[in-house]
Amino acid sequence: MRRTAIEYATATAAELLAAGAQRLRATPAGPDATAQLDAELLLARALNASRARLRSHPEEVPPPDATRRYLELIERRAAGEPIAYILGRKDFWTLELEVTPAVLIPRPETELLIERALALQLHPHARIADLGTGSGAIALALASARPGWQVTATDLSAEALAVARVNALALGLERVQLIEGDWLECLSGSTFDLLLSNPPYVAADDAALEQPELGHEPRLALVAAEEGLAALRRIILTAPAHLLPGGWLLLEHGATQAAAVAGELVARGFGQVRSHRDLAGRERMTEGQWPIHP
Repeated sequence: MRRTAIEYATATAAELLAAGAQRLRATPAGPDATAQLDAELLLARALNASRARLRSHPEEVPPPDATRRYLELIERRAAGEPIAYILGRKDFWTLELEVTPAVLIPRPETELLIERALALQLHPHARIADLGTGSGAIALALASARPGWQVTATDLSAEALAVARVNALALGLERVQLIEGDWLECLSGSTFDLLLSNPPYVAADDAALEQPELGHEPRLALVAAEEGLAALRRIILTAPAHLLPGGWLLLEHGATQAAAVAGELVARGFGQVRSHRDLAGRERMTEGQWPIHP
């Protein structure tokens, strides 16, 4: 940012916002489309104030230490660090979740899993498992929407489960059972009405991995072998042993993987196989029902 330290010492909130947004727009890897919003969020964080406060008092000159914090945050964002990691928070469904670099940042398209799960109209005390829970986004969203459901969440990463545990406590959803383990291996002997997962499904050579923001997220939660299908195939293969008759499996996947995932489900013996589109019109999740009479 090109102004001198003396100029920044006397800059108003409005001037800092304009300079921050300009800095983000000028960065090749920067978030041009969200530059103004990101600048507001970062200045609000530096000032420990609301965005509404910034808008209603644009003429105020922030304290020097707050201005320094803001400039540091702007540089982190300009370098491609996701805004969710900088703020340590991310909205998902109706929840505000803590996120750290130990977990994948919850995406809006994952809310499609929540919508489909609720649309199944399972019984009031259904047993649910979220596989690879990360921040706990899916499990906690379902537990908040259906207080009677018995929700379990698994993850191979102890660090990710620690984040999920913090979120569960903050949201008063301690009843969600968090178990460390790889997919369904840690659920031996348990059966469920519904299994859900947003597993890694990006191929190792996918050009999308070159995006600066993705470089900050855990590769374990993003990348899978077999052109991105390895984790999906493993879950589909092992899920029937953990599904009650008539139980459902819901899987998020890449926008070009719907046909492959549907084919795997059908080959494994699932019925009612169908894919669903996100708000952008892309097929981003596929579901199947384990037969009542296999």
